[in-house]
Amino acid sequence: MEKDLNEKTEEEEFNTGPLSVLMMSVKNDTQVLINCCNNRKLIGCVRDFERRCNMVLENIREMRIEVPKNGKGKKKALPVNRDRFISKMFLATNSHESQV
Repeated sequence: MEKDLNEKTEEEEFNTGPLSVLMMSVKNDTQVLINCCNNRKLIGCVRDFERRCNMVLENIREMRIEVPKNGKGKKKALPVNRDRFISKMFLATNSHESQV
């Protein structure tokens, strides 16, 4: 009885709480934008996730900004946008930052 009640409250939290965005992405096959460390952003479809926000993503586009190191000249190097495509990824969260 208690187990059923815990499962119902957990399901309700997934449907109405902050994790509902990920749940809607899984159900509707929509993309989400994820900001990562080091000025990296991921856009992709969420296939599965868990309470700690570890996720399985598909069709990911990773975007980042790189600032090249200065050469011998005095001019500052301009930032360069870099993109790459990743077909499947497991994204593990940092346990210190993502406590729900």
